[in-house]
Amino acid sequence: MKVVILAGGFGTRLSEFTNEIPKPMVPIGGKPILEHIMEIYSKFGHQEFYVAVGYKKEIIQDYFKNKKKNWKINLIDTGSGTLTGGRLKRLFNYLKEDRFFLTYGDGVSDVNLDKVLKFHISCKKIATITAVRPPARFGALEINGNLVSQFKEKINSDENWINGGFFIFEPKIFDYLNDDKTILEKEPLETLSEKRELVAYKHYGFWQCMDHKSDKDNLDKLIEFKKASWLKN
Repeated sequence: MKVVILAGGFGTRLSEFTNEIPKPMVPIGGKPILEHIMEIYSKFGHQEFYVAVGYKKEIIQDYFKNKKKNWKINLIDTGSGTLTGGRLKRLFNYLKEDRFFLTYGDGVSDVNLDKVLKFHISCKKIATITAVRPPARFGALEINGNLVSQFKEKINSDENWINGGFFIFEPKIFDYLNDDKTILEKEPLETLSEKRELVAYKHYGFWQCMDHKSDKDNLDKLIEFKKASWLKN
């Protein structure tokens, strides 16, 4: 199946790196997070990639030009200022025939893509989103009187599910995309939700996006200490 990776944004919250390189090229464990994402899909046999590039696209192009992988990598310029839905719309001619995967170029997970695909097919809807529970920012204390009865390290929130990327779309998604200013996560997905055409695959395992330097540092540490679950077979 074809895999779309959105990799054209400015990544302003990670400006320590993105002033010089596009966010998907920020390295974790010595190689770009974009390559990690491709490896996640490749493990499940999906090796035809459509990377929607924009900001500092030449850095991504130069990197993969010299990579010897058994992958088919298509780098498509979708413009620097184009928003997420607009980037996808620009790929219409490549994707109009069959369902496809789509994810963001800044997040990794140990999600089982075979199970996501099976779920999507069984639901018979236009779109499937992988729902994840965000990592808690802080630990938690249980206090009785003045005594700390339990000290908990950071754990995943058990209250809210959020958009974890790792979507599957049917080609009908293009009916909901207007122009370069379309934000995929706004009107298109909101409308699909209202029409009961959006389903969520709940992933209880590891997921982490790289929005800030602290996220990158955490991912680096997971790799260093061999706890990066997305790297395991």
